[in-house]
Amino acid sequence: MSPEYPFDEAATARAVVDDAGTLVGWNEGARALLGWETAEVVGRPATDLLAQPAPVLTGLRWDGTVALRHRDGRSMPVWLLAHRTQSPDADLGRWLVVTPVAGPDGALRPDDPLASAALVQSPCAVAVYDEHLRLRRINEAMSQVIGLPEGRVRGLRLSEIGGRPQSTELEQHMLRVLTSGRAQDVQMFTRTGGEERAHAWLARMAPLTDEAGRVRGVCLAAHDFTDNYLARERLQLVNEASVRVGTTLDVTRTAQELAEVCVPALADFVSVDLLDPQDGGDLPARFTPPLSLRRTAHCSVNAGTPEAVAKPGEAQGYPAGSPQADSLVAGHTIVGTVPSGELDAWLTWDPARGARVRELGIHSTMSVPIRARGLTLGVAVLTRFRRPDPFTPDDVLLAEEITARAAVCIDNARRFSRERETALALQRSLLPRTLPRTAAVDAASRYLPAARAGVGGDWFDVIPLSGMRVAMVVGDVVGHGIQASATMGRLRTAVRTLADIDLAPDELLTHLDDLVVRLSEEAGNEGSPGEVGATCLYAVYDPVSRRCTLARAGHPAPVVLRPNGVSRRIELPAGPPLGVGGLPFESAVLEVAEGSVLAFYTDGLITSRERDAHSGHRLLGEALEAHADSLDETCDRILHALLPSGGAADDVALLLARTRGLPAAQVATWDIPADPSLVAPIRRQVVAQLARWELSEASFTTELVVSELVTNAIRYGSRPIRLRLIHDRATLICEVSDNSHTAPHLRRARTFDEGGRGLLLVAQLTQRWGSRHTPEGKTIWAELSLLDED
Repeated sequence: MSPEYPFDEAATARAVVDDAGTLVGWNEGARALLGWETAEVVGRPATDLLAQPAPVLTGLRWDGTVALRHRDGRSMPVWLLAHRTQSPDADLGRWLVVTPVAGPDGALRPDDPLASAALVQSPCAVAVYDEHLRLRRINEAMSQVIGLPEGRVRGLRLSEIGGRPQSTELEQHMLRVLTSGRAQDVQMFTRTGGEERAHAWLARMAPLTDEAGRVRGVCLAAHDFTDNYLARERLQLVNEASVRVGTTLDVTRTAQELAEVCVPALADFVSVDLLDPQDGGDLPARFTPPLSLRRTAHCSVNAGTPEAVAKPGEAQGYPAGSPQADSLVAGHTIVGTVPSGELDAWLTWDPARGARVRELGIHSTMSVPIRARGLTLGVAVLTRFRRPDPFTPDDVLLAEEITARAAVCIDNARRFSRERETALALQRSLLPRTLPRTAAVDAASRYLPAARAGVGGDWFDVIPLSGMRVAMVVGDVVGHGIQASATMGRLRTAVRTLADIDLAPDELLTHLDDLVVRLSEEAGNEGSPGEVGATCLYAVYDPVSRRCTLARAGHPAPVVLRPNGVSRRIELPAGPPLGVGGLPFESAVLEVAEGSVLAFYTDGLITSRERDAHSGHRLLGEALEAHADSLDETCDRILHALLPSGGAADDVALLLARTRGLPAAQVATWDIPADPSLVAPIRRQVVAQLARWELSEASFTTELVVSELVTNAIRYGSRPIRLRLIHDRATLICEVSDNSHTAPHLRRARTFDEGGRGLLLVAQLTQRWGSRHTPEGKTIWAELSLLDED
């Protein structure tokens, strides 16, 4: 016989019946009561011992009067207590059947040391057990707790009365008290009243001794602290919600955390439906059914949420009578039961939900509006189908408290998402949509906003310059959000403007630093000075000389991948970040072989919490050195290798440029003597060179432009004077350089003026013209479009 059942020699008859109705256990008390030997009854149907139809054993405990069949054939009416337990060596449930024996009333003798322990008048539930742990006395309070009168349970053990795992565990504690003589306190949790209400008990067990000090029994006092326990449980759930809900600024994740924290502590299934913003981005202020809500999250006690009808992200309409619409229109929590008139009408309108409700046995719903800062964001609907108890007023208060906390987090996430989308739209509108095609470089780029911190101020740009040169810039504004994006736009515009006047990289960063200082001073009206800051790297590549001039302001140094497949970091003077003011910037010149790849990036690409900058540069070099068919493929490989799957912690801007070299055959250079009479021979040499290039159609315009620029240089410039022609498929460039730093300017000649029309003529004949300063002097240049000449 299983050791789970106490089949000792006792005056109480005990038997074990499995779920098939077969007797599997029989003790000496049962043999003495009915006369059947163990071998005669074990294995037989239990109904063979009944002199009347078998009672239906349901629930966890059953008690009543039945007529048993004695071995001699007579019928014996007895009171029977049966409770369901679990067999340790089988999956089938079993019924432990206990029949108290008719006989003495079991009252304690007046001189019994246990008699004084029977606190019959105590408001506390008290029970007295003897040294065999059989029940001797209980008071009225304990009788109400166990649901049976004293006369029906006297002589039984606790495990025979309770029929619960807690009863067997409690009996083991009583045995320790009996053997050790030391009192114990044990907390246990049960359900009574058809499993509809949970109870928390504090069981205090104290030894009972006689005059000689021998332990003769155990006194069990049970204290119901259900209210305190439930209050503490609710407070713990609220605290748990404050920790678990709102861990991110993602609306969907926050709604899912709200659903998960309520299951199974408060409900068996929770759905969270949120309102979609209107055209202006605001939420509706008034509600008129039917309402359109979008399922944002749901959670169930069952894996896979089989209760869900709507899928996450799906919008559905809810008519009047539905829990969602009614609670939003009413503006407060509504508790409903199934079946009920209003819910029945809604479930009839939605057959899919009606079928699911009937299939699962959903009996109670609670819909709680999600409100924060005066706005209604949506509704959370809690349902119960596994738990038999309906929602109570305390459950309503608890759900409202949790939902109110979660609503603030959802609103924060919604506001952040809206601001992030606005900043991202602004950011992308300020960044170049496509990179220009130039004769100097092939370029590819990527921009990724931060996964959590929000959109920042990272930017990049490729700017065509005069003389087939190209400028490449990458920058990073301090901070995130719309303000950072707006500052980025201002800096990018400033860089393009400064680049258009052909400033050297170090000079351009100096002017940009002054701009950031002024922006910081302007921001001082709303904050402290210096709160606007940025880093920047500016590079100019010349495909004729194959040289790249670079300068940086606190920005990470670029990486160059040589044509032999080996990458290295370019050593540059660091330079202070923009906005410090007063400190100089230095340029460096790098000889770049044709076909090299220059990699410019922001620090969000190489730095993270998981690795240091050194490891990031190593990974960047390995990704660059891997073979790729295109720069776009290389960009994707770099992002995949350096960024985590969940996204970067900071903004990332990446710009790759593969350099080209302009062949010497496409460049012609002449040293010009300072003699105006020699301008005509120079024009003839230019015409001859254009003929060799098969560009004779552009000879007339080029001859006029060269004549004007060379004549001005001879008149107003300083020696040496040099003329250079550069051409590619679409453009012909004329450049005249001299050692004078005085730059010409365009002016409109009056009718009686003899001069002043030369640059105006150049401006009319060319696509664009300009001047740039060099360390030796200046260069005047003009571009002619060859496509228009074809």
